[in-house]
Amino acid sequence: MPRTLTQKIIDEHLVQGVFASGQEIALTIDQTLTQDATGTLAALEFEALGLERVRTELSVSYVDHNILQADFKNPDDHRFLRSFAARYGLWYSPPGNGICHQLHLLHFGRPGATLLGSDSHTPHGGGLGMLAMGAGGLDVAAAMAGAPFSLPCPKVLGVELTGRLSPWVGAKDVILELLKRLSVKGGVGYVLEYFGPDVATLSVYERAAITNMGAELGATTSIFPSDDNTRAFLADQDRAEVYQPLTADQGCAYDAVERIDLEALEPLAACPSSPDAVRPVSELGGVAVEQVLVGSCGGGSYHDLMILAGALKGKKLAPGVTLGINPGARQALAQIAANGALNDLLEAGVRLHQSGCLGCIGMSQAPATGVASLRTFPRNFPGRSGTKDDQVYLSGPQVAAATALAGHLADPRELGPAPQVPPAPPLHPSALAAPLDDGSGVEVLRGPNIAPFPELDALPEDLSCTVTLKVGDNITTDHIMPAGSQILPLRSNVPAISQFVFADLDEGFATRTQTAAPAVVVGGENYGQGSSREHAALGPRYLGVRAKIVKSFARIHKANLVNFGVVPLVLADPEDYERLDEGQLIQLPGLKKALLGGAEEFEALVDGQPLKLIIQASPREREILALGGRLNYIKSRL
Repeated sequence: MPRTLTQKIIDEHLVQGVFASGQEIALTIDQTLTQDATGTLAALEFEALGLERVRTELSVSYVDHNILQADFKNPDDHRFLRSFAARYGLWYSPPGNGICHQLHLLHFGRPGATLLGSDSHTPHGGGLGMLAMGAGGLDVAAAMAGAPFSLPCPKVLGVELTGRLSPWVGAKDVILELLKRLSVKGGVGYVLEYFGPDVATLSVYERAAITNMGAELGATTSIFPSDDNTRAFLADQDRAEVYQPLTADQGCAYDAVERIDLEALEPLAACPSSPDAVRPVSELGGVAVEQVLVGSCGGGSYHDLMILAGALKGKKLAPGVTLGINPGARQALAQIAANGALNDLLEAGVRLHQSGCLGCIGMSQAPATGVASLRTFPRNFPGRSGTKDDQVYLSGPQVAAATALAGHLADPRELGPAPQVPPAPPLHPSALAAPLDDGSGVEVLRGPNIAPFPELDALPEDLSCTVTLKVGDNITTDHIMPAGSQILPLRSNVPAISQFVFADLDEGFATRTQTAAPAVVVGGENYGQGSSREHAALGPRYLGVRAKIVKSFARIHKANLVNFGVVPLVLADPEDYERLDEGQLIQLPGLKKALLGGAEEFEALVDGQPLKLIIQASPREREILALGGRLNYIKSRL
């Protein structure tokens, strides 16, 4: 029977379950990546398993998020991660070397491999024909220990590409078009698999930019075939030996299909404050913009920077506009320096920043009050930039260049002939440190900001929880656990960072929840979308949240809740959302028995009246929840 590319890779890595939509499956993981905002906790979790060395084909610890060194916290944690990598057999990438997804694509990715990363934009690797998925740090730590990764078997959404992108239209416009059609929850439960006669017109850099931002659709991952473009990319990286051709079988059946005529696309932008609030730039010309940023994991490649440089060559930025670039990798910076493009950018008035995430996660580069900012980043959730009530637009480098020259959102097609991107100079500088053959004698260095991992107790037989917060639809992990330069440095100190849970929505949440514990949070549709940060599950759990009752969950956040023993419950009737409010006592009698007994429906009591809830959990997840979290589950089996 003809198979999709997704099914082929899953079949080759399947160790449990069958390829059937919605059934839990388990896959062997070839490679893992962590970044420092999630990696310190993943490292602590791996240490708790008591192993001597990682058991994957390859694991990498990247430092790219918290690279500002305003005090001891970040440099102490970088030192911890460097020594952890040396001790346990990981590659290590220091601050300034580049962003994890860009670097992994350049140096380690290989077609047909499975990659699990503690960052939601890990699907970037799908541009190289990998099954690359984001997950919580505990799932990644378990994969580093050799455990398979469990997930609901996804459906496959085929995206057929025909035609060729018009001048001044780019890869970001492809994924923005899909977000406009499908919304930020339209990809939940799917792998997006790109196919069609004109996939070959897109470079690996363009494909990776598309798969990267597929995370904003809520998709499990996204993937392109591995073809001659893939082979050429790997050869340019001196890694031709890892190439293998991979494509879907002719005549395979997709669960659903979207068709995009690349030639019909026009420059697009996502408006504040959601990646799916997409409109043609031609309709937004009156919006004044004072800050433009080009960079991030999905917008800082050599290809992106060369488009920007070509558009700005011989020109000057509009008065009052600042344009900053964050190269995705040290290699990209070296390449544009070698071919003269960096000088063109500097002559135009561009501000050069180091290779890292920076403004994408609110780590500097915040816009001024009341000022619109245009960014080639993947997310524009409210306040994520670091400025409250921000006005952040998202686009590709083509629109960014036109906007920086005009001082307002501008259609790049008005700039004349589009620049051509020349082949990259054969330069591959990096500061990657290879793993030691034997790290058993290495001391793992810990600063005072690293707190012991908290012990999590098992679920009681009966549970009564106070509702300490009720929120609406599309709550993001940024809402639950804010990012930014003040909070992210506390990522390895769970007691400290937990005090910021829901701080942007309700400053009193942490204190109120610790006082009322055990507690429950009530939410709407697509609860927990966005980042993979497990602190958004562990923080509430530390405060005393034992359950969350919502209309629907985002995939990664739901998995993280299970990992830390927070019971994810779904309203059987979404209308019952209106019955729930802060301060209510929700009784959950016999919840543990219901979990272990495999019950799919459960009856709670609110104000003495029944409330029907759905338990959407596999047998494995139910046992994890009963034990109070996945670490307890793993330890019980060691």
